[in-house]
Amino acid sequence: MPLEVLSHSELFQGIEKKEISTALSCIQGTVKKYKKNDYIFTSGEIINCAGIVMSGSINIVQNDIWGNQNILSHISLGGIFAESYACSYKEPLMVDVVAAKNCEIFLFDVNKIINICSSSCSFHNILTKNLLKILANKNLSLTKKIAHTTPKLIRERVMNYFSYEATKQGKHSFEIPFSRQELADYLIVDRSALSNELSKMQKEGIISYNKNFFSILI
Repeated sequence: MPLEVLSHSELFQGIEKKEISTALSCIQGTVKKYKKNDYIFTSGEIINCAGIVMSGSINIVQNDIWGNQNILSHISLGGIFAESYACSYKEPLMVDVVAAKNCEIFLFDVNKIINICSSSCSFHNILTKNLLKILANKNLSLTKKIAHTTPKLIRERVMNYFSYEATKQGKHSFEIPFSRQELADYLIVDRSALSNELSKMQKEGIISYNKNFFSILI
């Protein structure tokens, strides 16, 4: 298992790379491979496992009964997902977890973290604290998602999201993790309407872009 990836995961923050193997003995788990567009978890499932992206990336997707898709979040290398549902024990998934690219996923039972380790290992408290921090950050992430999709106009949603990315990445030129369709799904807008709005914004000198690379000009 590539410990380099796990050493950069939020779950293992504060644990030395050479000690991660020992920490893994607490939570065990398994690595599985998925191809692009494969479903890792599906809506309606009851799960007790969370996952860490070891390679590639995934999308957390919500589909309504009419087939409309809404990307709630994009999880890249080292990111953790499904921990909230895994901790809730009996709450069925209301989302799908889909491979955005070919990926490898480390799946582990969160009960191995929540329950006190029988061997009282020194890493267990760190894992528990990190898991709580991750849960809190995910709640904040959903709040940001609401902020990006609250404005009525497409341009306002785009500018809100781009402003967030520019601030997060600390520069006016940045790369986003979404294709054009994925960005439309994330912002809950029509793809053609989004593309038209981006084109208008570029012509007006507000932004420039090439695929998923964007620059804020004013």
